[in-house]
Amino acid sequence: MTLSFKTCSSPCSNRSSPKSSITGDDNAQFFHHNKPSSYRAHTTTLFFLLISLSFFGFLSIYSSPTAIYRVAFLATTTPPSAKSRIVSYVTNTQDSSRRIRSDAVLWPGWEILVIVSPEEKVKPPLPVDDYTCFYPNGEKTAAKFAAVLPFTNRTAFECNLPGIYRHHHPIPTPILASSKTFEISYETRWLDLPLWNFVVFEAISTENDVVLLVKGPNRGLGSNKPPAAFRCVFGEESDTAVRTMVTSSVQEVFRCPFPNTTIDTPVKIYLEAVATDKEPMKIVPSVAYYTPKCKLAKPREKSLLCATTMVYNVAKYLREWVMYHATIGIQRFIIYDNGSDDELDDVVEVLQREKYDVTKVLWIWPKTQEAGFSHAAVYGNDSCTWMMFLDVDEFLYSPVWDNQTKPSDQMIKSLLPSDQSAIGQISFKSLEFGPSNQTVHPRGGVTQGYTCRREEEQRHKSIVRLSAVEHSLYTAIHHFGLRKEYEWRVADTEEGVVNHYKYQAWREFKAKFKRRVSAYVVDWTRVSNPKSRDRTPGLGFRPIEPEGWAQKFCEVTDQRLKKLTKKWFGYSEKNGYRMAWQR
Repeated sequence: MTLSFKTCSSPCSNRSSPKSSITGDDNAQFFHHNKPSSYRAHTTTLFFLLISLSFFGFLSIYSSPTAIYRVAFLATTTPPSAKSRIVSYVTNTQDSSRRIRSDAVLWPGWEILVIVSPEEKVKPPLPVDDYTCFYPNGEKTAAKFAAVLPFTNRTAFECNLPGIYRHHHPIPTPILASSKTFEISYETRWLDLPLWNFVVFEAISTENDVVLLVKGPNRGLGSNKPPAAFRCVFGEESDTAVRTMVTSSVQEVFRCPFPNTTIDTPVKIYLEAVATDKEPMKIVPSVAYYTPKCKLAKPREKSLLCATTMVYNVAKYLREWVMYHATIGIQRFIIYDNGSDDELDDVVEVLQREKYDVTKVLWIWPKTQEAGFSHAAVYGNDSCTWMMFLDVDEFLYSPVWDNQTKPSDQMIKSLLPSDQSAIGQISFKSLEFGPSNQTVHPRGGVTQGYTCRREEEQRHKSIVRLSAVEHSLYTAIHHFGLRKEYEWRVADTEEGVVNHYKYQAWREFKAKFKRRVSAYVVDWTRVSNPKSRDRTPGLGFRPIEPEGWAQKFCEVTDQRLKKLTKKWFGYSEKNGYRMAWQR
């Protein structure tokens, strides 16, 4: 049965109308024989009243997508005895095998991420153009394959939200089906669609507890609510759900003990805000599952030095970043891919063939860099002793290395404290480089093309002993919170710095306007915090090249890393030289 808007006027038919002694024939005769004007006025008033009621009814229906479905559904399929009940259901009794159990969340940009439930067997390769999202008013949109999520192995689709639902709340969660001809009936309730700013989106099991990554309860930096304000809920909301206390509540990271009952299959896991005198109990909706005995990573030999970063469309930069840092001591790279659609997979595959230890972790969640780095601290803990958190446009460099004729895999290690030291984290100040008169991405890479920087050091980046990271997993991107028995040291600039090739050729820099991964950094296009250090000086809120961009941020000429990498990685050619990472 296909629903349409034609039935939306049906509630009006259930209303009792003002009675009149004039029949339809009498009414025709009345106009034909020109009845008195007072009667015509009464009829005109009644006519406009009916028009107004009809318009109001249509407007009310339009303002609520759920109501559209309810009216159409009640008028066409509900038995008369049930019409007095408020009903909002969907099912497909004749073709139920085509419906796929799933969870969903509304992302920015009116996209819905639909994630197949663990008990469903939906895996690539998938039939083309068969999967569809269905909505209460009969509309449907194509469900495009998005990814297979790591760790839980769940298939995810993307569906566009129809325009009629974009200005209403709550929004119904679509039904995912493997057919374009799925039919709506009345036996399954429509659930409210969780919004991306208030949802549990990931769950990680450690040896001792469960880590929940949650959008919403702790909004903004410094707004962390106490752990006692929450509980973890294992299982659907019912008498069988198991609750455990929350032991840590910081940013988007919540931790809680395992349930004290045996759970053999994956169950939905929620965060519950405990009721207070001022606030009722509230459940944070979830698309995450607790999977018993699920290991984040396969056992492997522990590396001394690893590096992790979160990336989006950085294929052209990754090779230089990996090859440079691998040569000076990074043994393993964990790349959190924030939904890239460039050639990143191809670059990673080539690096792996060349024996670089590179692991790509799909991390599709938008604006969750802090949560992603907290995840990396857990994910890498079993296989890495120290983890360097650095962006792909940042390169660790020590002036001490200038006289070295060739690189050594002991160079970064020489910057770290001894094993017996109480230092759990060492940070390096950052030098921000400008466009350096470049108008396109330099052929030899960023270390060769950008040689002019700001004089003042900006912020810092860190190498962290993962066993020293505090229980809360707090991170400011640049550094982690440490357990009480560990210290944090900031290196002198003569010992080591981070060259941050931040302000590149305009064509490259403009790409950053597409998205920013940090949850607590305002997007470029938002007209707020104009004086924030995360804002580019002199840049507005639109991707329009400022006058004189190529010469900006040039206060100090600094060619130290350019000369060093040319010496280590450059090969002479007839018309100059070629870097090892150029292909």
